[in-house]
Formats: sequence, C-alpha cells, structure tokens
Amino acid sequence: MPKRTYQPKKKRRKREHGFLKRMRTPGGRNVITKRRNKGREKLSA
Repeated sequence: MPKRTYQPKKKRRKREHGFLKRMRTPGGRNVITKRRNKGREKLSA
C-alpha cells in the first residue's frame, strides 16, 4: 500500500501558514483583518 501524501509536521505548518508569515505580506495582513472582523476564534495556524 502506498504511503499517505500528508505527513504533518508542526514546525512546517507554523512556518507556512502561521501568524508571523501572514503578517509579513500585505495580502496576509488582509486575511488576518478579514478573519478578525468575521470573529474567527483561530486567526491562523
């Protein structure tokens, strides 16, 4: 049987989709703002 494609790693997830990465780009800041306005409990990974 083949190996599953998703092998999760916490560090990589944080680096790719974390709060700091989002805040680095204008688009990412936009995402955080929109999620704040919507009242999301989790803003990013």
